Amino acid sequence: MKPINGTQVRFGVVGILNTAIDALGYALLATLGVPIFVANFISTTAGMLLSFTLNRNFTFRAKDGDIRRQAILFFAVTAFGLWVVHAAVIFAVTKLFPGINVFIPKLGAIAVGMVWNYVLYKKVVFRQGTPEPTAVVQPRSPG
Repeated sequence: MKPINGTQVRFGVVGILNTAIDALGYALLATLGVPIFVANFISTTAGMLLSFTLNRNFTFRAKDGDIRRQAILFFAVTAFGLWVVHAAVIFAVTKLFPGINVFIPKLGAIAVGMVWNYVLYKKVVFRQGTPEPTAVVQPRSPG
């Protein structure tokens, strides 16, 4: 098993920060009387925007990439992870273990979603360009 690298640690820190922004923003807005659907939409959007910015600039250091391409891919990967991957994990765990505490499948979905996000952010969204191949100069044959 490989040890955790710096990019993975930065990814974890960013995940904690954007989750805290989402949770605290939601709690604050809901406490202020904002309808919970609206509060959730605002807080998850704030968390996603923070996540995009920090993952692009801090985690994967992909500032030179096309920001529009990265933003579209980031939203697609994140949304699919939240709305499809999470749902599939929750469905599978609750079917395999009927009566399980509702937080267990959600925690499993979060763990699977983190792996999903990390791999696709690294390999697709914020992938670093491959260096141009170096031309090999062949020596001239005498003659």
